[in-house]
This record gives sequence, C-alpha cells and structure tokens, in this order.
Amino acid sequence: MMPKSRMEVFSDGVLAIVITIMVLELHEPTGASFAALKQVAPTFVAYLLSYAYVGIYWNNHHHLVAALKQPRGKFCGPTSFGSFGCP
Repeated sequence: MMPKSRMEVFSDGVLAIVITIMVLELHEPTGASFAALKQVAPTFVAYLLSYAYVGIYWNNHHHLVAALKQPRGKFCGPTSFGSFGCP
C-alpha cells in the first residue's frame, strides 16, 4: 500500500505536464491588429476550456483522494489510468 500523499503528488505531476503540453500549442499573433488576434482566438478559447476541464478534474480527484483512508491497488490502477485521459 502506498501513502495518499504519494498518489496525490503523482496526479499533480501528471496534470502539470498536461497543462505544460497544452500551453506549448499557443502561438503569439503574427501582428498587433485585431485581425491577427482573431486568427489565434479559436486556439486560445480551446486552451481556456481545456484548462478549465483539467482544473475540474484535478479538484474532483483531490476531493476523492481526501475521502480515502488508505488507497489500495484496486483504486490506484483506475486512478492512474484516468490520469492519462482515459475514462
């Protein structure tokens, strides 16, 4: 059995990597006009929505782990699988 803190640190690390990879796809506008901003707006909106989704997942996961006394293997497997974006 592993301590709860170890599983929390692992999930925090995975989600930090996910957010970092997401932000790498953001590119700066080609110019200083509204037309240039309109070109990157869909990517920026998608990033904001994805960031909100990851934040909600992270919050729910921490509430779930806080309710545990001690995580066991039956819980750690699905949790690790879910951390990589699998339902």
